[in-house]
Amino acid sequence: MKKVLGILVLVGLLALPLSGLAATLEERIEALNRQTMELKQQLEQIRQQQAQQEEFLTEIDETIYEDMSSRFQWSGDFRTRYDYYSRDRYNSANNTVTEKNETLFTNRLRLNMSVSALENVDFVGRLTMYKAWGLQNTPSDGMGGTIGGFPAIDGNSSRTPTDDRLLVDRAIVNWNNIGGSNFWLSMGRRPTTDGPPSQLRLNNPSRMATPVAYMDWPFDGATLGYAYDKLFGLVDLPGRIRFCYGRGYEAGLGENSLNDTDFAGISWDIYNKNNRFIYLQSYVAMEVFNYPDMNSMAVAMISDPAQMTVNTPMGPMDMSMPRQNIGDIYHTSLLYMDKIQNFNYFISGAWSRTDPNSKGMFNDPFAGSPNTDSENGYSIYIGGRFDIPKSNFKIGAEYNYGSEYWIGMSPGHDDMYASKLATRGQVVEVYGIYDLPGKAVAKLGAASFRVGYQHYRYDYTGSLDWNTKPYEIDSAADRAQAAMIGQLLAQTPAAGFAPAMVKSADQVYVSFDVKF
Repeated sequence: MKKVLGILVLVGLLALPLSGLAATLEERIEALNRQTMELKQQLEQIRQQQAQQEEFLTEIDETIYEDMSSRFQWSGDFRTRYDYYSRDRYNSANNTVTEKNETLFTNRLRLNMSVSALENVDFVGRLTMYKAWGLQNTPSDGMGGTIGGFPAIDGNSSRTPTDDRLLVDRAIVNWNNIGGSNFWLSMGRRPTTDGPPSQLRLNNPSRMATPVAYMDWPFDGATLGYAYDKLFGLVDLPGRIRFCYGRGYEAGLGENSLNDTDFAGISWDIYNKNNRFIYLQSYVAMEVFNYPDMNSMAVAMISDPAQMTVNTPMGPMDMSMPRQNIGDIYHTSLLYMDKIQNFNYFISGAWSRTDPNSKGMFNDPFAGSPNTDSENGYSIYIGGRFDIPKSNFKIGAEYNYGSEYWIGMSPGHDDMYASKLATRGQVVEVYGIYDLPGKAVAKLGAASFRVGYQHYRYDYTGSLDWNTKPYEIDSAADRAQAAMIGQLLAQTPAAGFAPAMVKSADQVYVSFDVKF
C-alpha cells in the first residue's frame, strides 16, 4: 500500500512540470494567433490604402484627360478628289494643240484645333496634308510647280498637292474683348483662304475665312478688329471692321536686292445677320516682286516642244535677271450675299490697280522702256445655289469675268489647275452636291459628293501675272509678238500664272468630302 501511494505521489510530482509546459505552449500559440490576425489586419489596411491610391490616381488621370478633352476642341475634314483637265493652246507655229490630263487623284486631310488659354485669349489652328496619288517627289511640269504652274511660295503653301507632309495651314492667337471693349487683336498664320462666297460651292454651312475669295493668299500677319451692333447709330446693322497687316515675303539679311513685301488694308463686315452679308475689303500690296525665284522659273519653264528656246515670260533675257521689287498693287472688292427661301445667291465685284516703280509693270518688250503707267483692271463674280426641298440634293452655278489688266490675288486657290477668279477672260462653273443621309455621330459630322464642270475662256495672257503686257489671244498679231518673246509656254497652269496662249480649258471634278 505504501508503495502504491509512493508511486502516485511520484507521478503527480512529474505531472506538475508537464501541465505548466502545456499552459505555456497554449499561451504562445494564442499570442502567435493574435500576431497573425494583427498582420492580416495590417495587410488588409495596406491593400485598402493601395486600392484607394490607385483609385485616386485613376481619378487624377481621368480628370486630366477630361480637362484636356474639355479644353481642346478638335474637328477636321477629309477629301478625295478626281480631276479631268483638257486645254487648247496655240504653239509657236500658231497652230492649235490639245493637251490633257485625264486622271488626277488627290487626298486632302485638314485637322482643326482650338483651345482657350485665358477667358479672353484663345488659339485656333489647322494642319493640312494635301497629296496627289502616286506623288512623293515634286515633278517639273512646265513651270516647276506640282501638277504644273507657279513654283511653291508662301502664298500657296499647304494649298497645292505635293507629298504626305503635314503642314501648318493656320495658327492664330486671338485676344478678345480687350479691356472689356468690343476690340480684339489677332496674330499668326491668317485665315485667308476659301473666303466667301466659297462656302456655297464647297458645301460648308458657314463662312470659312475672313476675306472674299478674290484674296486667296495664305500669309502671316495681324488684325485689330472692332465689333458693333449699330452702324453710325442706325438700328439693326451688326458688323465688324478689321485693320489688317501681313507679310507676303521676308527679304532677310545679306546682299539680297529685294525688300519685304507687305499687305495692309481694311476688312469690313458692313452687315452680317441671318443670311444677309455685305462685305468690303481694300488693301495695298507694297513692294511686290517680279517673280518669287527667277532661277527656278527659268530652269523650269522649259522650251516649247516645237521650238527649243527659253520660254520664260520675259523671254531668254530673264535667265540672268535678278529678282526685284517693282512697285505696289491696290485691290478693292465688294460682296453681297443673301438667301430667298432655298436659293442662296451672291454678286461680287473687284478692282485692281498697279503703281509701278522705275522697273515697270505689264512691260512690253517691244516698247523699249518699262511701263511705269498705272493700269486698272476689274472683275465681276456672280452665282447661286438652290437647295432642292425635301431632298439631299443641291445644284449651283457661277460665272466670273476678268478684264485685260485684272489681277486676282489668288495663288492659294482650290481650282486645282488655274485660279478661275484670276482669269483674264470668262469662267463658267456648274456643280451638284449630294449630302449622304445618316445621323451625325461627330458634332460636325457630315459627308457629301460633289460633281462639277468648269469652262475657261481666256481673252488675254498672263492671268495672275503683273510683269508682262497682256496679249490678246484672238489677235494673230498679238500671238506673233508673244511667240517672239517666248510667251508660248508648254506648261500646265496651276497655282500661279495662267498659260500664255491657252485659249480655252475644260475641267471636270468629282469629290467625296467627309467632315468630322
